[in-house]
Amino acid sequence: MSDETYDLIILGSGPAGLTAAIYAARANLRPLVIEGETIGTDQPGGQLMLTTEVENFPGFIDGIMGPELMGNMRAQAERFGATFLTRRAQAVDLKSTPKRVQTEDNEYLARAIIVATGAKALLLGLEEERRLMGYGVSTCATCDGFFFRGRDIVVVGGGDSAIEEATFLTKFGDSVTVVHRRKELRASKIMQDRAFANPKIKFVWDSVVTAITGENKVEGVVVRNVLTGETTTLPAAAVFVAIGHAPTTELFADQLELDANGYIVNREGTATNIEGVFACGDVVDHVYRQAITAAGTGCMAAIDAERWLESA
Repeated sequence: MSDETYDLIILGSGPAGLTAAIYAARANLRPLVIEGETIGTDQPGGQLMLTTEVENFPGFIDGIMGPELMGNMRAQAERFGATFLTRRAQAVDLKSTPKRVQTEDNEYLARAIIVATGAKALLLGLEEERRLMGYGVSTCATCDGFFFRGRDIVVVGGGDSAIEEATFLTKFGDSVTVVHRRKELRASKIMQDRAFANPKIKFVWDSVVTAITGENKVEGVVVRNVLTGETTTLPAAAVFVAIGHAPTTELFADQLELDANGYIVNREGTATNIEGVFACGDVVDHVYRQAITAAGTGCMAAIDAERWLESA
């Protein structure tokens, strides 16, 4: 066990966690950021570590690479006194005093905790997704749609998120093809009506994507009809996977209040149902899921934690 009891431990190092670390460090809270480890597509820095150019984060006129933005935010937090631990939290006790976070090889104590563990976009499980993520494979139309002006785009999914993404992408793409494994959409009727009325949107029903073609960038997708077994290759410059997100809340399921979809429920501000525990970023947000909104709630969580610590 670590001999030190920290004022604040921050779990997660995406835009929310790093912004919280910057604000907390500047408030002299000496935060410890447990940033996770690289496992599969999960890695310190969050989902922006898997993107290329970010053009919608304020302050960067010509855009900035996702990993560079995260590196800059991390360095800024370190400059003000935040410390980082590259370990994965394996267990937590949020109701104890002090609160406890267990990693593989140690236990860390804190008076307050900020949970900023984010949410993972669900993927198809194809090897090409990892290799081409940021090079035509994306899980965020508002982040990356601009890069595919005048190109053919494929969207995978059939729920509200997929149809919303497809409709948004018609602002940029020459065509948008929605690939859905069933013969009808799960999206709300109003979303369906808009998509069916949009001349740029086409549908491939009863089909799944089995491969993504291209070495250094997306060139097409291979789809298989689940009823006939027939395979077809669709030319495309981009594939947007929109089959849902899963909040990273497994550690907290028996302690923090979660909604029906597993997202942490905030009470006042960023406070949770446990005193001294705050949550921010995509682990609470299933609506916007943007780097800038995550960063904003990270700021809020740090201020909420600072005020709670002062009054505790």
